[in-house]
Amino acid sequence: MGWHNKKINGQQHPSPLLYLLSLGLVLLLWQGALLALEDSARRFILPTIAEVVTRFLKLLGDGSLVRHTGITLLEMGLGLALGTGTALVLGYAVAHSRFLAHLLEPIIVTSQAMPIVALAPLLAIWFGPGLVSKVLVCALIVFFPILVNVSSGLNHIDTGFQQVFRLLEATRWQRFRWLEVPATLPAFLTGLRVGGTSAAMGAVVGEFVASSAGLGYLVKQGQNLYDTPLMFVAILTLTLLALATYGALGLIERQVLKWRCIGKT
Repeated sequence: MGWHNKKINGQQHPSPLLYLLSLGLVLLLWQGALLALEDSARRFILPTIAEVVTRFLKLLGDGSLVRHTGITLLEMGLGLALGTGTALVLGYAVAHSRFLAHLLEPIIVTSQAMPIVALAPLLAIWFGPGLVSKVLVCALIVFFPILVNVSSGLNHIDTGFQQVFRLLEATRWQRFRWLEVPATLPAFLTGLRVGGTSAAMGAVVGEFVASSAGLGYLVKQGQNLYDTPLMFVAILTLTLLALATYGALGLIERQVLKWRCIGKT
């Protein structure tokens, strides 16, 4: 009780106390760093916890933090939807066509090998500094882990099940609905959780390149003004967004897989 991990739906989940201890450790290290820099000329680079909380409440009070967070969330959501949809279509096509797999593999691998930080300015030039370029950056980051998991899940369906469906002369739709979707669902949800968390990084990269709003814009503005409390507020908000996205997608994954297991019994 308390310290150990709890088992929920057959999976180990850390106790809430461990999260609180982790938070306490971060705050302790933060305070230790402040003490180490107390007599240094570079003391300004690290704000106090009180300064960050004060700036957070100020930005929250005037509505600017909510506005910038909403813009980043919109970019993340649209990028996640676009990247997921594209990955599902291409993942299914690649898994069922050796020709497409050989044709698209070099393009897909090259798109992921290219640093997104280097690609984002080009997208900003092509599609402008508005919403579209940010969504595309998010989609590119989300795309690859979902594609790999979907194609891998389809390629590793149990051969015994496949033979049963052939013997029963199942149609393409029946194979898709009753064999491929259930078999690939765990891998897809895992890829979605990874991609969804990475969407925050994509939004920030796009906002760093060219933007006038968003949490990445706040970080960049704080850097230009040497306003470290503003940077900390934006970074911590981004971290909370990523954690919330990861937790929400993890909850969806557990509920879907729980329903799937109940459906089998």
